[in-house]
Amino acid sequence: MKILGIESTAHTFGVGVYDSTKNKILANEKAYYKTPPGEGIIPRKAAEHHAKNAAQTISLALKKAKIKMKNIGAIAYSAGPGLGPCLQTGATAASFLAQKYDLPLLPANHAHAHIEVGKAICKFSDPLILYVSGGNTQIIIEQKKPEKENAGKSFRAAKKGKKFLAGKEGGYLVLGETLDIGVGNLFDSFARELGYKFAHGGILAKKAAETEKFHLMPYTVKGMNFAFSGLFTYAKSQIGKMDEAQICNSFMKTAFCELCEASERALMLTGKKEVLVCGGVAQNKQLMKMMQIMAKSHGAKAGTCENEYNADNGAMISLLGARLLKEGKAIDAKKAWIEQKWRVDMVM
Repeated sequence: MKILGIESTAHTFGVGVYDSTKNKILANEKAYYKTPPGEGIIPRKAAEHHAKNAAQTISLALKKAKIKMKNIGAIAYSAGPGLGPCLQTGATAASFLAQKYDLPLLPANHAHAHIEVGKAICKFSDPLILYVSGGNTQIIIEQKKPEKENAGKSFRAAKKGKKFLAGKEGGYLVLGETLDIGVGNLFDSFARELGYKFAHGGILAKKAAETEKFHLMPYTVKGMNFAFSGLFTYAKSQIGKMDEAQICNSFMKTAFCELCEASERALMLTGKKEVLVCGGVAQNKQLMKMMQIMAKSHGAKAGTCENEYNADNGAMISLLGARLLKEGKAIDAKKAWIEQKWRVDMVM
């Protein structure tokens, strides 16, 4: 069956097509909202962009897949987490298509989709997951549903009384996360402080690559949690006092060191042999180099997707949609919903 997936959590309106029979991604088209120079995403403006580009992007995806809507068996969409107006635009488009063509409608969790496409492409079965995106930075494991005889031995420490359910296998458990700002937003915000018109992490990475000079900066890791506010404030205070390339190199590597240390603690706790790095910031080569060194030192393998699938995209939504359909997670096409703060450990 062919699943059409719609992604619209933030700046990207993406449409993907996944063939579950062939286990193959057939299309992955995107339309990007460009932020005003020196500013971040304006949700209302981004939503307007998505609405204007929805029909064309869907058409391009179908053309790329060499199929028509009559060949689609279900519609999946990103229901959260994300920016409300952007999510609503995608949900509306998905609901319209599902009603018009009488198709199952599948609400997908954005973080869950990043994880599933990463596992599929890297061929990982049970990895430790470092999810690094704009608004979210988390260390996650899949919580296998325990057998009855072993139920008492399962994670008692996994926040007693709370349920972490994600499909039939059990659920995802967040072992550690940012206590303040997501690492992607951290980099975007600092790039704006440096005065770049179109600020993003790629700008910092390019500047950081100009030098090997490193200056010690504030570093906050608490157990498997981490924080970046102190790092941001200090780095901001050094603008104009220190060489810009050195600031960027020190700032970025310090943030990545925090992620590596927290991930290493999680790896030692869980004994995993696979480490999946996913989300937009996983496109950063320096982060992947550091994570691979860390994982290798513990006899594990670190991997990530191609950039096309780490950046927000519709293909991952369509791939997850196939799983959701199999698990009977379709909803009434007229009742598409969104949840801006839908954490991955809340997926039911």
